[in-house]
Amino acid sequence: MTRAVYRFVEYKVSQDPTGELSWVAVCVSGDEADCGESSGDVDEEKAVHWMAEHTRDTGHVRFRRTFVDYATVAPKE
Repeated sequence: MTRAVYRFVEYKVSQDPTGELSWVAVCVSGDEADCGESSGDVDEEKAVHWMAEHTRDTGHVRFRRTFVDYATVAPKE
């Protein structure tokens, strides 16, 4: 008979400080359909600036924001 030994390891997930962060803002204003215009993949400051300019130019005030980061996984100490 063969015996198995299981070693369970707990892991910790952390934001990778060397990874670049990015944001995407998409305009979801519209009566019958979403506007759909997007800031593209930009840094936080540019996303905020894009939303302000889009609101100024179109009057649209509702956006979906997506944040992207990188993570590392390591055994808990």
